Amino acid sequence: MTASSTITVKTHNPQDSVVTSDRFGEGFASFSEWMDSIELNKEKFQMHYDEWEHDQADIDKVRQYVESKGIKALCIGEDWCPDVWRGLPVISRIGELTGMEVRLFQRDENPDIMDEFLKDGEFESIPVVVLYDADHNYLGHWIERADQANAEMQPLLSMLHGHERGSDEWQEARNNYLTKTVELAQGWRNAQVKEMLALLDEVYA
Repeated sequence: MTASSTITVKTHNPQDSVVTSDRFGEGFASFSEWMDSIELNKEKFQMHYDEWEHDQADIDKVRQYVESKGIKALCIGEDWCPDVWRGLPVISRIGELTGMEVRLFQRDENPDIMDEFLKDGEFESIPVVVLYDADHNYLGHWIERADQANAEMQPLLSMLHGHERGSDEWQEARNNYLTKTVELAQGWRNAQVKEMLALLDEVYA
């Protein structure tokens, strides 16, 4: 069951997962706990948390799933990653707005969890968001960002081409790139919620 190309449904036996119900409960339980745990880019996380203007209709739909199916979410991230700056605050806010339990894990401190959700079975790409039901049955997960973000990001990456990584020119180009991603972030944040709903609609169709 695949709702879009960014969403993956695993085929392994869920009983083999290291993310037991108890392990799930060990993650940071709130955005404030996450913020207390990190050292870098706190202002970036806070900006995406504060500036997200959610679509109330989408939030209401998520809440219906939370109340009827006990949906909960795990998110794996690190404080240096721009995709995590954008994605993790949205999942945290969804939890606050809908009553969904959310647990946040740092990738490098939880390599066994990360190993279950490698991109293409190889890359430790983040964020990873994993959805479970009330009985801790795995429903699906997605990696990095929404399809809309992938499509709109590709032209922006050309801004970095032709510059030696680490050079002043590269750093200036990267700053311009990040500025553009901030301008597009509102649409990407909302697309993340819609893809979450697409996954749930597919699972419970």
